[in-house]
Amino acid sequence: MVHWLGRRAEDVLSALLVAMFVAFLLQIVTRYVLNAPLSWTAEFSTLCWVWGILWGAGLVLRDEEEIRFDVIYGAMKPAVKRVADAVTGTAVVAIFTWSLPAVVDYVTFMKVEKTAYLGLRFDLVFSVYVIFAIAQIVRHALIVWRSVTGRSVTGRGLARGA
Repeated sequence: MVHWLGRRAEDVLSALLVAMFVAFLLQIVTRYVLNAPLSWTAEFSTLCWVWGILWGAGLVLRDEEEIRFDVIYGAMKPAVKRVADAVTGTAVVAIFTWSLPAVVDYVTFMKVEKTAYLGLRFDLVFSVYVIFAIAQIVRHALIVWRSVTGRSVTGRGLARGA
């Protein structure tokens, strides 16, 4: 089931990239070929980019694809790596968990504002950050659990069947 959900998360990310690319091409054609620019395409592309980055980082990115200081991390012994993973994972879980109520409060507050051209409510636009934050809490809690129990930390990501 987790693997199937991971594939659907990848599908959503792919659709966002395609939509962004099509809007970008439409913007170029209408601006430079037809000399009749569309204002909404830039906003749409930006929204797809923001959603794609946060959706992808939260639900599609695998643990081994995350940015790390590989020179330092790679030189560590396995036991030290486990301690480092437990400490950093605990910090990430604590920070995201601590900030989550304020994030949800801010996102729900933004329902009063709308985007300039598409008229989308900003709470819907920013809701992807709540998804990202929850995914980071779950992902790093699993990393902590794996490091404490001695299981391999460089396994599959949240979306790929952790």
